[in-house]
Amino acid sequence: MPEEKKTRNENFKSGLPDPDARAPSNDPASPGKGFVSGSAVRAAAFVLLTVLCILAYIRTGTPDQDPFLITDYSRLHPVKVERVVEGREEEQLVKLLEEARAKKLSVSVAGQRHSQGGHTFYKDGIVLDMTPFNRVLSFDPGARTIRVQAGATWKDVQDFVHPYGLAVKTMQSQNIFTVGGSVSINAHGRDIRNGSMISSVESFRLLTADGVIKEVSRTENADLFPYVLGGYGLFGVILDVTLTLAEDEVYRMTTEATRVEAFSTYFKERVKGSPDVRMSIARISVAPEHFLTDMYATLYTADPSLKLSEYNRLVTREYGVLPSKVLFHLNRSSDWGKNLFWALQKNYFSNRQDEIVSRNNAMRSESAFMEYREAGKNDLLQEYFIPVGEFAGFVDRLRSVLLEEDLNLLNITVRYVNRDEEAVLSYAQDDMLALVCLFNTSLSEEAQTRLKAGIRRIIDEVIRSGGTYYLPYAAYPSVEQFRTVYRGTSNFSVKKTRWTPVICL
Repeated sequence: MPEEKKTRNENFKSGLPDPDARAPSNDPASPGKGFVSGSAVRAAAFVLLTVLCILAYIRTGTPDQDPFLITDYSRLHPVKVERVVEGREEEQLVKLLEEARAKKLSVSVAGQRHSQGGHTFYKDGIVLDMTPFNRVLSFDPGARTIRVQAGATWKDVQDFVHPYGLAVKTMQSQNIFTVGGSVSINAHGRDIRNGSMISSVESFRLLTADGVIKEVSRTENADLFPYVLGGYGLFGVILDVTLTLAEDEVYRMTTEATRVEAFSTYFKERVKGSPDVRMSIARISVAPEHFLTDMYATLYTADPSLKLSEYNRLVTREYGVLPSKVLFHLNRSSDWGKNLFWALQKNYFSNRQDEIVSRNNAMRSESAFMEYREAGKNDLLQEYFIPVGEFAGFVDRLRSVLLEEDLNLLNITVRYVNRDEEAVLSYAQDDMLALVCLFNTSLSEEAQTRLKAGIRRIIDEVIRSGGTYYLPYAAYPSVEQFRTVYRGTSNFSVKKTRWTPVICL
């Protein structure tokens, strides 16, 4: 079996420092800025933290997985697969599905492999690695559309459209993921105007389980469109996607302090109510001294007085990775580390006001500092979507659950996603604030049992708030909770059975 392809970045959507804020402007002094400044005391602290980080690397190098098994990102569900196949040509993909159908094998479709649930691979099945299937097929700068193969990353798209003054409408907060993967989970990001992924997809081609390639849009095979977008690859292999693009533009980044109890009003009036604010991301303190009370929000406000040509040099490297890695590891390890991390994080962003960044750079960030490997432990994501007006009440109840269950919450970022009435498995059933929660956890059976119980309590509070949760992550919620949250489940199951009765894609 071919060796499993390694991914670049292991975690996403959260952390410190925000990669956008680290991205340099055209100020030649900018790349040299460090995360912790100047005094001898801080320099000594930095050296100490660096040593701790190096020790952490040495300690975490031991594998905890059978090298002959393949696993999802969570490392909770290692399985033996029949083989991994790199997708390269359409004819090859058609033949592969014919073989799978004849042998009654399951096929899972893989991109950058950041999903964290047991749905990612199937025992004795075929893993179809789509990352080599990554060409740009057509581009119309006048119509602001691009058609790319599903294995292309958002970085590939950005690199291609950047010279034309164009940018992506919707994607995750990092650009390392594949277009096909993002479409399959109906992703969202920090853009507050364009909604989830489905709103920027014009059409796609789908290879179904019976080997037929279908053109799918809102007018052609339209019944499939809302099922495949957010359908997690269950209706076939997405071959290529036609996307609508946005104009690249220049933003001023500002960071403002707020609090959990005031955030709904703040967001409605200051963020969504300001037409020039194009993107936002907020963070809630997980430090014991300010646990789920303090917040700050970073806003990206369009400034038409600034010339794009002076600020659109694409960022090609990530700054401040090592100190950020050290600090985030302390955040994992102790209450003291969490307090220090929040204080430095909040101070860092509060002191960076009116920085200039282009849309392409704001949506270009990577997060190497979040990479984490420790035998028997992992950082796992869960994400909850809460109606804007229910935010403070939900966070209050979330605080109680976290304290009672003693869960090691490392980070919460808050984004916004517009109501999506199109996707059958829509998570944005209202205008939602998305709370992206990163937990550090043991992978032992005992610890996972406790974590599952805690997550189910959180989901009960999500349901109480009229909210939803995201499906790409470990399936801790119960089947009953899933059916309660995703009201389109029955229709989805019927449609899935009709389209792929033999193999599971």
